[in-house]
Amino acid sequence: MNRREFIKVVEVGAVGLMTGSLPLDAEGRNNHMEIKTVKLYENGFMTQPFACGLEDGEDKFDSSIKYRSTIQNFLIDTGDEVILVDTGLPIEAPEMIPDEKTQIYIGSRIKDYVSALKELGYQPEQVTKILVTHKHPDHTGELRSFPNAKIYISRIEADAMELNGDNVIRVDFTDGAYKNFDKCQKITDGIYYIFAPGHTTGNSIIIVEIDDLHYIIHGDVTYTDEALYMNKLSIATEDKVAARDTLNKVREFINNNKTVYLSTHTPLGYENLENKKVVNLNEMPESIPPKETVVKTATGKYICSICGYVYDPSKGDPKNGIAPGTKFEDLPENWHCPICKNGKDKFNKA
Repeated sequence: MNRREFIKVVEVGAVGLMTGSLPLDAEGRNNHMEIKTVKLYENGFMTQPFACGLEDGEDKFDSSIKYRSTIQNFLIDTGDEVILVDTGLPIEAPEMIPDEKTQIYIGSRIKDYVSALKELGYQPEQVTKILVTHKHPDHTGELRSFPNAKIYISRIEADAMELNGDNVIRVDFTDGAYKNFDKCQKITDGIYYIFAPGHTTGNSIIIVEIDDLHYIIHGDVTYTDEALYMNKLSIATEDKVAARDTLNKVREFINNNKTVYLSTHTPLGYENLENKKVVNLNEMPESIPPKETVVKTATGKYICSICGYVYDPSKGDPKNGIAPGTKFEDLPENWHCPICKNGKDKFNKA
């Protein structure tokens, strides 16, 4: 069943999905395209050294300064297609329990990804494409939930994840430059998938053109918008040189195009979308402090604050020589996250 047939039999409530070809403007942009927020976690925080300390050193920043943190992803409804950008953490992921050493706490879960999607009025079967920004589990956790979707992911990230299947499109960014970015893949009119390495070696961003605005949807080019305005990089970065080049390109793009910046790990992501707030890098908005954290009971599991990998003592980490039954506290000091390679100090209780 294709999407047009599906819409005839599925009640989608007030969302009012449109079918048929939609008119384009003089530059080929779809003025009826709509971006929506899939809200997943709320009321978290991150410290300034975590958000800004890669190049200058964490000690140059104030750990008592905290920025708001969340997790949300974004959905693009073109009228003919439902396209997701990332799919959050897996439903079985435990929640983090922050303490005085926590550098980033993503907050408490609002809903699992599929439930949040349904609340927007969409069914998993309607999703036609998923654009993956990078390999981390907090961005790829529910790829499995969309049976009709083609998964677009950079070849580097797909290989790192060992992600295979007839629906997996390994992207090599062969459509040339987009504005000041060197490599892109055009997904459809007004949607561009852009190679933007740094946070991970195969990291990507998405730029959506609607009317006279450009929406940058990104995973973790910056973790908070304050870092964008301050021109600082997070310590959660695989390739420091590439990350600096990407942030420079993002800032150059913003200076030359009316841009709404849609982040994954700060509520500014959806606040910017709701207000169509165009970035002015010379006018940094005043930060809103995070809410007080509610501490929950620990499970014995630990979760990586960078990528969302869960260390479960009952399973251990056999691929890296850690036997089942090994408590997190008993892991060797040189043990690191199997996915993002960060150390034990980047894990929180779950």
